[in-house]
Amino acid sequence: MNIYFRPMLWPSIVSAIVFLILLSFGTWQIKRLFWKEALIERYLLQSQSNPIKDQTQLKDNNVDEFKSIEIQGSFLHNNEIYITGKTFEGNAGFHVITPFKLKNNTVILVNRGWVSEGYRDPEKRKFSLIKDNIILKGIIRYPQKKGYFVPENDGKQGFWFTIKPLQIFNFLELRFDNFITSYYIDALRQGKKLTLPIGVTGKPKLRNQHLSYAITWYGLALSLLFVYFSYHVSVGRLHFKKKVYNAKSD
Repeated sequence: MNIYFRPMLWPSIVSAIVFLILLSFGTWQIKRLFWKEALIERYLLQSQSNPIKDQTQLKDNNVDEFKSIEIQGSFLHNNEIYITGKTFEGNAGFHVITPFKLKNNTVILVNRGWVSEGYRDPEKRKFSLIKDNIILKGIIRYPQKKGYFVPENDGKQGFWFTIKPLQIFNFLELRFDNFITSYYIDALRQGKKLTLPIGVTGKPKLRNQHLSYAITWYGLALSLLFVYFSYHVSVGRLHFKKKVYNAKSD
């Protein structure tokens, strides 16, 4: 079969560039897929392992993220801040971030969980303001990184979008011996009954749709090839001819 193909210059150049871009997006999503699967595996491994109970280990900056932890101390409710733009089962609200003072006078931030707009004011949820020393069960989390479209924190105006312990402690100006700034704690829910603030379950809720995204990008790349060659066929620049063999008689 003979193939006749005379590609058009600019459509070919543009199509080649777009095709490579689509392939790169698909490959990037595959890499993200492997990264997300490893992250979920690490979350499950660390969160379900034996919790850290020795408070002397909390000063170690090399504590693994997602490690389970049990600490004893008390909340500093007067220094709550609220991370805006958080939802629970489709309802808008905030995450309550409260300093937690350990028995050795070290302070660490705790994300106690979600409250609705109506319960942001502590006066409306006095039942949640625990004054006694407690044993807090949670999961270690590293400081959050601001997304590209996420605004900067503005403590003076009361607008907080990311949990950055060092920035929050500097704003609160607390006077204690030590502060842990290399990580914070996500408080775990206790019991089956939901109580405010609503903490995390300890089970990963990490969206992993990178495979579908990769298939979409690769599918677009194949569609581009189909359109490109179909166009060249329609304008007569690409066609196929069968070879004709002439038989010689004796």
